[in-house]
Amino acid sequence: MSELDVNLPSTRQIQGSIKDKIEVSVKLLTGDVFVGRIVWQDPNCLFFTDANERKTLISRHSIAYIQYQ
Repeated sequence: MSELDVNLPSTRQIQGSIKDKIEVSVKLLTGDVFVGRIVWQDPNCLFFTDANERKTLISRHSIAYIQYQ
């Protein structure tokens, strides 16, 4: 199992948004867009929650981009 590389700027950026509870938009390669907060990350996935408290586990491989609000 690979470890989360906290030296990567992208990892630190996501960690900062988790800590500060910043709202983001996550666009998937399928075109679906999720708006809410990233709760945690690991090397494979992001755990995401929206305004309705729906919880979604998103595979990193399916993400086109993350946009910060």
